[in-house]
Amino acid sequence: MAKPNHFSSLTHQLVRQRKTRCFSSTSSRFAGEVRIIEVGPRDGLQNEKTSIPLVTKLELIRRLAQTGVRDIEAGSFVAPKWVPQMANSTNVLNHLLGHPPSAPYPITFNYLVPNLKGLQNLLRTADDVKPGTAPDLSQPKDDPEDPLTPPPSPKEQEEAEPAPITSTEDPNEMPSDTSGVHDPVKPAPSSALGNGTEISLFTSATEAFSKANTNCSIAESLERCMEIVALAKSRSIRVRGYVSVALGCPYEGPDVAPSKVAEVTASLLEMGVDEVSVADTTGMGTAPRTRDLLKALSAAGIANQDLALHFHDTYGQALVNVVVGLEHGIRAFDSSVGGLGGCPYSKGATGNVATEDLVYCLHSLGATTGVNVEKMSEIGEWISTKLGRENDSRAGKAVLARLRA
Repeated sequence: MAKPNHFSSLTHQLVRQRKTRCFSSTSSRFAGEVRIIEVGPRDGLQNEKTSIPLVTKLELIRRLAQTGVRDIEAGSFVAPKWVPQMANSTNVLNHLLGHPPSAPYPITFNYLVPNLKGLQNLLRTADDVKPGTAPDLSQPKDDPEDPLTPPPSPKEQEEAEPAPITSTEDPNEMPSDTSGVHDPVKPAPSSALGNGTEISLFTSATEAFSKANTNCSIAESLERCMEIVALAKSRSIRVRGYVSVALGCPYEGPDVAPSKVAEVTASLLEMGVDEVSVADTTGMGTAPRTRDLLKALSAAGIANQDLALHFHDTYGQALVNVVVGLEHGIRAFDSSVGGLGGCPYSKGATGNVATEDLVYCLHSLGATTGVNVEKMSEIGEWISTKLGRENDSRAGKAVLARLRA
């Protein structure tokens, strides 16, 4: 009598399980809807070596608004001496409030503020703008095809009271509204025009990076964050927080303590930050370490709905780590069209995971994002050409090749 083939029986059981399972998340929610935070206009452009005309930035935002993305990082209220590319963020805010781009959904525009003065400058600008009254800055006075020029010197751009050093690498940016924590693609609270404005702030998971990036300790940076949050909340402005180098530090190495990341993240949430974007600033993250980090965050009592993930693709692991995040129950991810970005404080770190690659991956897994990958691919090619750089989106180039075949 033949012995039963236990190995064969086990194989059939595994096959049946795989047919009925999409994600291994312990979360009761299916992976259906995923929120994409497009960080290209700010985190993506801030590290470029040549100055980018205002009209190009506004055109990039206008095109992105038509893709279905609902969260766009638009600018940064930092001292121009530290981040020259963001020197015209006041003009960007002015334009988006006075002449919001047409879009299929309301959009939340996010602005990084490194300190209290940055937020005060933003509020001053916003208070002075009434819809339709601001000048239309999307049309250049001269030739719209003017070549990119070297950035002005710090002295030419320095404010009377420059904000302290601010991370040009911003980890991530993913807005979500207070009511939307249960619905990852629900737009943030609308303005009179249907769009929203929110701010982001940042801190670090290691002392060495905090010192290099903000010239202060983690504790001191959290004190600055408390001031920003207090003022923002007094004006009913939603706040996102970023925790840099959560999966690897250029100064302290790849083994950043997950418990420290959880501690800093909890501190931000406790002071009133609405969502924290945990950032693999250096791109050192791997699947096992990403999983361990997410477990530590959960063990600290931090809900998935309060988190977003931000991955750089330095070692080609960004999408792998995204899938790990999905399996854990995370439903908000930062990305940058064309893979734009980089970190001046982390040599060798490449850009953010490309939005085209992220959307293509998510759609292939059965998730929905509301983002048109074909339109996003066209934008990735356009902005890469404008900047005179290689388009770093593999999926974007493949999508365009198929469309043009």
